[in-house]
Amino acid sequence: MKVLLVNGSPRKEGNTYLALREVANTLEAQGVETEIFWLGNEPINGCIMCGGCRKTGRCTLDDIVTEFQTLAQEADGFVFGSPVHFAGPAGNFCSFMDRLFYSCVSDGKTLYMKPAAAITVARRAGTSASLDRINKYITYGHMPLVSSSYWNMAFGAKRGEVMQDEEGMQIMHNIGLNMAYLLKCIQAGKTAGVERPLHETGARTNFIR
Repeated sequence: MKVLLVNGSPRKEGNTYLALREVANTLEAQGVETEIFWLGNEPINGCIMCGGCRKTGRCTLDDIVTEFQTLAQEADGFVFGSPVHFAGPAGNFCSFMDRLFYSCVSDGKTLYMKPAAAITVARRAGTSASLDRINKYITYGHMPLVSSSYWNMAFGAKRGEVMQDEEGMQIMHNIGLNMAYLLKCIQAGKTAGVERPLHETGARTNFIR
């Protein structure tokens, strides 16, 4: 079993990374392989609404998003982490998530029914709003949402301060425990012959018709 953890911070090893590292350490102690995937600090194009992913299940803009899609096919679970920028997730992270989920919901397999957790890190405020936005991607993607002992957030400004957030680190630890448990339950279900549900499609409406 393997979990991919996405570091959506422009700082490679800042507080978001340290929070993700705590989750990863817990997962590894439970026998789950991990990899932290950094989005980098170069601009990531937003979705251009070309509709190409609906035909191929893959984003037509070949960059870090498609690189991640390839890795994600072999992953069993995910943790999506972002710092808070103006009471929301980082801009590059949002562009990445928009394109990833449009593409992967279209392919119906890369993310489908794989457990995922969101985490947010801030100096002071905006964590709840940011967490809500990231959770919307996860629930849109038919992914079991991994919770913890409180909302999945931690606090810190300067690098390393997040480690002083005792409750925040406990939350990250419990995310790892809950993720590992759920992955093992899913694996046991597969061994017992339990099939994943097939979701319905086609009922796409809007407020005009």
